[in-house]
Amino acid sequence: MDNPVPPPAAPAGPRRRDRHGRGMRGPVAPPQVPLAASRAEVFADLVQDSVERLERRWPQLADIDFMVLEVPLLEGSGDGWSDEAVPLGGTIAAREGRPARVVVYRRPVEIRTKGRDERAALVHEIVVEQVAELLGLTPETVDPRYGED
Repeated sequence: MDNPVPPPAAPAGPRRRDRHGRGMRGPVAPPQVPLAASRAEVFADLVQDSVERLERRWPQLADIDFMVLEVPLLEGSGDGWSDEAVPLGGTIAAREGRPARVVVYRRPVEIRTKGRDERAALVHEIVVEQVAELLGLTPETVDPRYGED
């Protein structure tokens, strides 16, 4: 065994099978199956569903951008959280050619909810409250079912 034989060179081109002959591994589920959707995508869909529900009643919402951010940003540099609760959403007024924006913070909402239905209800409440703030209306005016369980 003084002169070991080098292994054969790998063939050029894409590999079609693994070493056990079973083929290359693929995704667990096809992209159209809900398993393939990330939590962030599912959450964004909840926000979009809520917006579409409100747009039927308020067509002017088409001029507002709706965003999902992971967590709220800290105000200023080096400031810690205040004693106030972590916000679940917020608004940014229109300015300099930019449309008004409604922001929903994903992680604080996920932490406060247990299931998809509870999360969807909370997301809708947040969207209604933020839209009401932008339009200068009460949440009950924006969505008559606001506050109902």
